[in-house]
Amino acid sequence: METNALRMAIARSIRAGGARPVASDAMGDEADDRASRRLSLPRRPGVTSRTSASPFAPLRRRNFALLWSGSLVSNVGSWMQTVAVGALVTADTGRATWTVLVAAGAFLPIGLLSPVGGALADRLERKRWLIVGNVIETMLAAALAVMVYSGRTGPAELVLLVTAQGCVSALVLPFETAVLPDLVPRDEFLSGAALNSAQFNMGRVIGPVAAGVTVAAFGYGTAFVANAASFLAVVIALLFINFSPPPASEPVALWTTMRRGAQAAWAEPACRAAIGLIAVVALLASPFIALVPAVARALTDGSKSAVGTATAVLTTAQGIGAVAGALAIAPLAARFGRGRVLVVELVGLSLALVGYAASPSLAVAAIALGVVGAIYIGVLSGLQTVVQLRAPAEYRGRILSLFLVALGVIYPIGSLIQGPLADRVGLRTTTTGFAIALLAAVAAIAILRPRTLGVLGEDGAPR
Repeated sequence: METNALRMAIARSIRAGGARPVASDAMGDEADDRASRRLSLPRRPGVTSRTSASPFAPLRRRNFALLWSGSLVSNVGSWMQTVAVGALVTADTGRATWTVLVAAGAFLPIGLLSPVGGALADRLERKRWLIVGNVIETMLAAALAVMVYSGRTGPAELVLLVTAQGCVSALVLPFETAVLPDLVPRDEFLSGAALNSAQFNMGRVIGPVAAGVTVAAFGYGTAFVANAASFLAVVIALLFINFSPPPASEPVALWTTMRRGAQAAWAEPACRAAIGLIAVVALLASPFIALVPAVARALTDGSKSAVGTATAVLTTAQGIGAVAGALAIAPLAARFGRGRVLVVELVGLSLALVGYAASPSLAVAAIALGVVGAIYIGVLSGLQTVVQLRAPAEYRGRILSLFLVALGVIYPIGSLIQGPLADRVGLRTTTTGFAIALLAAVAAIAILRPRTLGVLGEDGAPR
């Protein structure tokens, strides 16, 4: 009965979108055919998506512009906290292991709780719960400031509070990603996702500078107070935006809702390919983010002020590169095709990480990290757009949550592997080795499962 209900829901969403059939060929084996037959998904030839070439087109949409602006303010505050916490724990302990534990505390809950958030996003009123989530994050950021002012800044305490913030973010993120179709038309999905990435990384550019100035002038606690206040910008923006209600769903248990979302993701080849690839990238490449404070310490004299300044410089450089990359991806995809650009970026990310690892000075590392940031954001935006385009409407929140699971679980695992390894064999050796492993993984997929990469450029799912 449950399989029949899932099959009918997907079929209804496909008919509602008027979409043409798309081939079930992501993984190049019989699993695709079996999955499609079980859910009665139509088989259809791949169609190249129509992508708006203008990277700024979504900003002409009032609701998108409002939420984008509020989120920018919030992300500036979040990056102030991220840089301040990373610098504080690294300078206090001198260990890359504690650095990645802080990063894992922020991201691991995303992998564990995002499926719950995705199921809720497909059932609950998104505006109301986005407001509630941002208010709770305000309170947790304020609690971090209180800890600092009271002198309780042990690394274990910082990890615990950052983990609590990560839990709330994990539940809120699927709501945030699921509302994109309410804000922009289908042909602007890639531009919208890229602008969201640009906004996030503009926060990465502004936040570290603001953190450096704030910490130097007023101390770490003030940076955390600023982050607490920044969440209110999103709340204010949401008060002026209305979202469509989530698609009607059967009154079933939350676990059943989550399981049906996983079945829908597996049955759609492009979603399955994108989720699998982001997991590979998260394991082998993404930990460079968690290790930025450790690189900053390796390239300076190791003092608290020097580590904080270098961390801000590197994080800002990555953000500048990411903004540039996010603005370039839509025009590149419109000219060369989303799938082709994604494959080139996967290869380019490996090579850029090798160059970053070999950097002999802070200045060279900042330039190299800017290149890494530009390519990395293209990979994330491109893969997320595949899921946005191909996920059936009734299951969008849940399927997007699985994308977040792959990133949120595997990234901290990769960080927890690379951090201790870097303490033993060195940062350069660790980053270079995993970058080469990513290049080998992409090559193996291209040779053994070429359709996994080919399906990334196809369109066909309904809005």
